[in-house]
Amino acid sequence: MGKYISRSRGRWAIRALQVFALLAVCWQANAGADIEGARVWPAPDHTRLVFDTSAPVEHNIFALNNPSRLVIDISNTGMDADFSSLDLSGTPIQRIRTAPRNGTDLRVVLDLNGDVQPRSFQLEPNQQYGHRLVLDLLGSGGASRSEEPARPTLSDNGSGQRDIIVVVDAGHGGEDPGATGPAGTREKDVVLRLARTLAEVIESQPGYTARLTRDGDYYIDLRSRTLLARRHNADLFVSVHADAFNTAQPRGASVFALSQRGATSETARWLARSENRSDLIGGSGGVSLDGKDDTLAGVLLDLSMTASINASIGVGDYVLRNLEQVTRLHKSGVEQASFVVLKSPDIPSILVEAGFISNPQEERNLGSANYRQQLARAVFKGIEDYFHQTPPPGTLVAWQKRQEGGGASHYRIQRGDTLSAVARDNRTTVRELMQYNGLSDDRVVVGQTIRIPAS
Repeated sequence: MGKYISRSRGRWAIRALQVFALLAVCWQANAGADIEGARVWPAPDHTRLVFDTSAPVEHNIFALNNPSRLVIDISNTGMDADFSSLDLSGTPIQRIRTAPRNGTDLRVVLDLNGDVQPRSFQLEPNQQYGHRLVLDLLGSGGASRSEEPARPTLSDNGSGQRDIIVVVDAGHGGEDPGATGPAGTREKDVVLRLARTLAEVIESQPGYTARLTRDGDYYIDLRSRTLLARRHNADLFVSVHADAFNTAQPRGASVFALSQRGATSETARWLARSENRSDLIGGSGGVSLDGKDDTLAGVLLDLSMTASINASIGVGDYVLRNLEQVTRLHKSGVEQASFVVLKSPDIPSILVEAGFISNPQEERNLGSANYRQQLARAVFKGIEDYFHQTPPPGTLVAWQKRQEGGGASHYRIQRGDTLSAVARDNRTTVRELMQYNGLSDDRVVVGQTIRIPAS
């Protein structure tokens, strides 16, 4: 009988502990959260406002007019921050006001200088920040990016030929700091400096024009980076990063191109989304998927993806050869992965890991302006070597190559090419090209190499 009573009391004690633990969890959930701080990241086409919260929160957003305001109601949340020191210059936000609501809730009001399109979401804690409520004010911050493709930049030597466009992408930015080195160097900062240097080197060479996806400390989502490259009619997309590992030993630069698996998934994504059908492969002179059935559209995308990957690996090889002259290589060949920023089906794209920021020596190197200059010159030399071998038609580099003289040159068919366009760009005729290459008709395939007779 005594054993029975003892066991019964034990079970009741365990049950009481379980109930107490459940009540503690419920009390903690009902204790609410606090806003502990805020940051503002102005970008050319949006402004990001980030609230640091002590826990995940529930919120609701609505807009008011005359005057323009945005109201954020945050449930079961208190205020433990001072917004008066926030620099709101360059943003549509004129003032931020807060007040308690319904006893336990918080109302945040943004007084705006115009209408915006709000988008909100929450972020989980990372190495640098805790829980965050993110509010993007779209269509604000500066001149909005045009949806229309940019016009070709003509070279200034009077030849009438266009420049080769290289879009340089600095990874991370804004609320996304990337990796952090042992001495506190943030990847987003060092790659922006390197991207600016690379753009300056590119711009200094006749026949080349550089465009930056970001030129400040703000975040651009990965898909938008490739869209910017398309709007600039880029001939090449170069994304700049700094690698990291959980130990300090790994070091060296790497170059990545898109993997075949990544290409397959991207092709499926394009075919699944009807709005992509109106996009052009190869920009304004390319192949439209609009009106094509799935089979034909799939074939066109596969051909374009294959040509883009092959070109990416080709330019990556040249970049690695030149990087080896100024730094150690982590891998001697171009690696392939499914990075989202490399998934443009019609623009050769590479991702350059400039070194391991987690390695103390390479962190110091990347912090040196002289070292970044050496890296930038090596990357551009690789780009220049590649385009000297296979210059895009209609560019100053292609025109200069023809002026070098000699016998017939070779040209590999690019995205959007037609035989008539190739003939026009090379000062010859379709009939002469067909006879010179033994072609029975004027059809050409992406990746096909044809001979161009000397002028």
